[in-house]
Amino acid sequence: MSEKTLYASAARTATPAAVSFRCDRVKALRLVIDTTAVGVTPSVVVTVDGLDSLSGKYFNLLTSTAITAVSTRVLEVGPGLTAAANLVANTYLPATVRVSMTHGNGVTITYSVAAHLVR
Repeated sequence: MSEKTLYASAARTATPAAVSFRCDRVKALRLVIDTTAVGVTPSVVVTVDGLDSLSGKYFNLLTSTAITAVSTRVLEVGPGLTAAANLVANTYLPATVRVSMTHGNGVTITYSVAAHLVR
């Protein structure tokens, strides 16, 4: 298993640029979103998309519910996993995956996102 830092811990008020990375020979993906501080009413939604290399378009693999409080949220994508709405997707990973953190408002929320690539 290898690990990548997708977003280092920082306070954010706006949606940062999405992060794309290769998943060649990766069986499953585990994202750990560690939220350590929040403003009054923050909201951020995590989206995991796969790239269709033929069309060049992204398609959705998993979308979380809004993160609104200090917590550690784990999202997983991979074949053979027990699907759970907004947390776990039982599907294969394409060669390229993109992770987006969409902020619902301008309220400060501090988080980091790590990707664990299970081979």
